This record gives sequence, C-alpha cells and structure tokens, in this order.
Amino acid sequence: MASDILHKDFKAQPYWWEAYRPVTGDLVDVPKTARVAIVGGGYAGLSCAIELAEAGIEACVFEAAELGSGASTRSGGGVSGGVNIGKSFTGKVTQLEPDVLKNILASGYDAFSTIESLIEREKIDCYWEKTGRFVGAWTPKDYAYQERRVATLNANAGSGAFMVPRERQREEMASDYYYGGMVVERSAKVHPALYYKGLLDAARRRNITLCAKAAVKTITPAGKGWRIATSRGDIEVGDVVIATNGYTGDATPELKRRLIPLASHIIATEELPGDLARTLIPKGRTLADTKRVLCYYRMSPDNKRMIFGGRARFTQVTPDVSAPILHRFMTDRFPQLKGIRVTHAWTGNVAFTWDALPHTGVLGGMHYALGCNGSGVAMMTYLGRQTARRIIGGANSTCGFELEEFPDFPLYNGNPNWALPGIGAYYRFRDGLSRAMARYA
Repeated sequence: MASDILHKDFKAQPYWWEAYRPVTGDLVDVPKTARVAIVGGGYAGLSCAIELAEAGIEACVFEAAELGSGASTRSGGGVSGGVNIGKSFTGKVTQLEPDVLKNILASGYDAFSTIESLIEREKIDCYWEKTGRFVGAWTPKDYAYQERRVATLNANAGSGAFMVPRERQREEMASDYYYGGMVVERSAKVHPALYYKGLLDAARRRNITLCAKAAVKTITPAGKGWRIATSRGDIEVGDVVIATNGYTGDATPELKRRLIPLASHIIATEELPGDLARTLIPKGRTLADTKRVLCYYRMSPDNKRMIFGGRARFTQVTPDVSAPILHRFMTDRFPQLKGIRVTHAWTGNVAFTWDALPHTGVLGGMHYALGCNGSGVAMMTYLGRQTARRIIGGANSTCGFELEEFPDFPLYNGNPNWALPGIGAYYRFRDGLSRAMARYA
C-alpha cells in the first residue's frame, strides 16, 4: 500500500522544487510585435532565446504555466549527449546510413559540450558533476549488444565507454541485479531545477521578454510572418520556434502528431543512513538499464537520498499508484533500501519520436526543436541553440538532428492515451519474458 512507504512529510511534487520552485514572476504584458516568438519556456526555449540575444535578435518566450513548470524541473537530472540508436517506438529498427549515424553521434558529442560550456559561461550553480553513467544490461543479449556499440560510441561521440562484466558490477553499484553493463564516462548529472533557474537568470540578464501563463492558442500566417493568439493577448512576429516537446498541443497539429508524450515518474527517498548512502553507487554515477520499460536513478546532490525514476505507467497517474511501483523497482535493485520511505513523488512528460531520434528543422514555415526521447537536459539545450543559429543564418550543416524526414504515423493525431496502457503492458510482458529466458538459458 502507498501509505506503507510514504513518509509522514510526503509531498506530491518534485524534490528539486525544494531548491527552486517554478514561479510566474511579474506577468509581463504580451508585446504587440517581436522578431521571434518561442513557444515553450523550458531548456530548449531559453537556450534558443539566449543564443538569439547574443546575436542581437529580439525574442519573446511564451510559457503556458509558471516558468519552469514543465519537464525542465521534473527530470532525473542525468546529462548525456548520447543518442539511443536502435529500435523505434514502433519496434522497428532505425536504419541509418553510416555518414548520417556518424553525424548524429558527433552532434551528441556537441550537445554535451554545449551544456558544459553554457554552465561555465553563465556561472550556473547547479551541482554539475561529470561522474559518468552505468547502463545495466537486463539480459546477456543486451550486454552483447552494448559490447558491439562501444567502439562506435568512442570513435564518433568520444563517449569514453567500456564494458563492466557481471563479476565486477559491484564496482558500479551495490547490487547484482544486472548482467553487467556499460559505463559511459562522458556523462554527468545536474540539479535540473537549479540548471533551469540558471538559464532563466541568464535570459533575464539579457532582457529577454518572458511571458508566463500565456498559453498559445493559434498560430496563423500574417503577411511575411505570423500572428500568434495567446491566453493573454496577440502578437505578430517574423519567425516562430516550437520548443514544447512533451507538452506540444493543438496549436501545432502537424508537430503534435509526430510526437508521443509519455509520462515518466520519479520518487525521492528520505535521507539515508550515511554508511548506506555512500555504498549504493560508489562512483557517484547516474544509472539506467536496457529494459524496454526502463528505470534510471542516482543519488541526490548532497548524496543523502536516492532519486529513482522510470515508467511506472506510460500515462499520468497519481503518486499513490506510481510511488509503490517505483519503490518496488528500487528495492528489487537495492534490497537494502526496504523500509526506506518516500518523501517526494512526481511526474513529467517525455516526448518520444517515431524514429527515436531528436529533431530540429522547419515544418510549415515554423522552426522546431523537439523529441528528446528521455535524454533532454543536454539535448534540448543543444537543439534550442541550433534552432537559433538557423534563424541567425549561421552554418547549421553539422547538426545531425536536422534530418530530411520527421516521421509521423498513419491515423495518429497526437493523442496516444487510448493506446499507451496496452503498449506499456506489452513492453512489460516482453521485459519479463526476456528476463525469464535469460535465467533459464
């Protein structure tokens, strides 16, 4: 029961909000005109606005709710420039030409460099730690697949990847749960809400117009530009950037139908005994696994709590549903955490694409930066910057995510909720089956 694992001071909100809570701020009036309108005030939107401001281009950012209320302050805080090349959301293998693959991996490398240099340049105090990532193999077959990827990741993305066999797994985590796994040294972790606050402060230093609680209703052509109707007034602009990711709505139906919004759920534990906390993840890495219904986890910045996330359900559910599921997943991996209570539980939307790749480009005359596929901290920052550079007019040919095709799916209108429970159940069945087959192989 949820009541058995919830702390007496439990909060149904992100643990990160203890340090920074999204705020409306001063309700700035929607201006009548601007050079660029950016729809979505998360990592991508702010990164785009900052890059435009550096080039002297005026931008206005629109956020439907409080600034930072979306996924940017709700993630697990793992930072990777990596791209999960493999099966798409439909289960088909993503086929890429060698040069395209090389360019994508190189752009993943650039994404990590982008966030690292931005944090340094803007002096953002967000617990940036380059401690690497360990990805546990759910089955021996997964381990073999990881092993085949190491050389490509190192050659094209500078990942610093290497394999850890099962007999050495306790060097990475205090558990024998996986069949070994892969370490990616060029990976990091961050306090996502404080990173967002740092971007927000950087935008304000540049006097960028930030319109909170200004939901975009319609976007229509107007002369050589666009007219945008928001819940707090209308504006005419030259260019439009869509950076709404897992919260893409009806104002951009052609983009909405190219994205699958999935709920990702996270819990934070109460403070752990010091000797226990120090042993769980001895090298301080972020952890994830190769399951179809994956889990991801890390220690909090003060190394006192476990932050544990995953697909408890593919749809939005209340903490009394998600927290017990995630707590069970956590104690499956770390039985020593049984009896530890949960102080925070929350959720946020992740945007998946049909080909499992991030995308930036122009569709119907509008620029977009969308589809982080669950690796959004560095990737959305990078896509926002690349989108700004396209508007500025700088060379953008090296961006591997500006692909010719941004695929959609027949008859899909952007609302997957009717199908997600069934898809989740199927993926969980496949995970269970492959694990059982591994045990008896």
